[in-house]
Amino acid sequence: MTSGARAEIVVDLAAIRHNVRRLREIAADSLDPGVEPPKMMTVVKADGYGHGVTEVSRAAREGGADWLGAATLEEALAVRDGGDTGPLLCWLTVPGDHWGAAIERDIDVTAYSLVELAEIEAAAERLSVAARVQLKVDTGLTRGGCPAELWPALVAECRAAELRGTLRITGIWSHLACADEPDHPANDSQEKVFLEALDVARQAGLRPEVRHLANSAATVLRPSVRFDMVRCGIATYGLDPAPGVTRDLGLVPAMTVRAPLAMVKSAPAGTSVSYGHTWTADVDTRLGLVPVGYAEGLPRVAANKVEVWLNGKRRPERGIICMDQFMIDLGDDEAHEGDLVEIFGTGHDGAPTALDWARAAGTINYEVVTRIGGRLHRVHVDSERGRG
Repeated sequence: MTSGARAEIVVDLAAIRHNVRRLREIAADSLDPGVEPPKMMTVVKADGYGHGVTEVSRAAREGGADWLGAATLEEALAVRDGGDTGPLLCWLTVPGDHWGAAIERDIDVTAYSLVELAEIEAAAERLSVAARVQLKVDTGLTRGGCPAELWPALVAECRAAELRGTLRITGIWSHLACADEPDHPANDSQEKVFLEALDVARQAGLRPEVRHLANSAATVLRPSVRFDMVRCGIATYGLDPAPGVTRDLGLVPAMTVRAPLAMVKSAPAGTSVSYGHTWTADVDTRLGLVPVGYAEGLPRVAANKVEVWLNGKRRPERGIICMDQFMIDLGDDEAHEGDLVEIFGTGHDGAPTALDWARAAGTINYEVVTRIGGRLHRVHVDSERGRG
């Protein structure tokens, strides 16, 4: 544990570098000789999926990330503030956003509509520069992106703006709804719609630098949608993008959450634990208090269904997970205040992972790692370079 930390998130930057390298290998797998492999975008939105955006961005570049991706303008600007100067895309904006700040700092922005495009162009004109713009088409996720029926008008206006010199269309992209279910018919449908959208854009005269559709799951499971670039988010952090479907990908989880035992106490048979007394000891046992709770992002709904790792063994959580703390069952095993509890981590020796917590909570590993934080102290280590 870091000196003075009550509980902490430990992020191994060597795992980030390794995962980016490994995903580049996967994306290049099965290509014909002489075919250029797709570029790699590492998605660092949501503070690097809870891992720390500045540190993750740097490690991803070291691992070979050609592009970085952020959701909001604020996130993209934070990447720049952290010192990154390479290709960077953001895609989630609202009317009146400060486009000029992104354009000035060479950030690619995304347009879904003529209204967005007009705002971007106006900002570019004020700065007397050509904005770098990527277009997102809605191919069937039915979320952000230009609807197919409005696509011809959008690409035509984009080409006109290119001729005016106010912007440059650098990319065309979309997002899959069911990439983690390789047999889902939506995958074929969305790929077909995307190809049609690319054809419409080509006929309008657009020649983007990159075309991209594949997220982490599609990068692994659907080679036909790798195009010029793949976008890897959750897999970058060592977490399986399609649990139960993918083979062993050779990824390494980068995040470990841990805390020292704050207290050990006896619990005779019949003792009930925590709010609502949802668990009662049926035999004499001993309990340990872990000083982390839902204020740090642990899912309360996982109570009585998860385990942690202590002294080489999984220990079941007992009773409702509270705002600041939860209890674990030690049985007859020796344990003491200060012993280190691994709440979830790499899965070494069978220890619990973020996926274990996700399954207990009825959610996905993405949610577990991105919501963790609160009062936890985050520390970055580098097992490859002997730091931490």
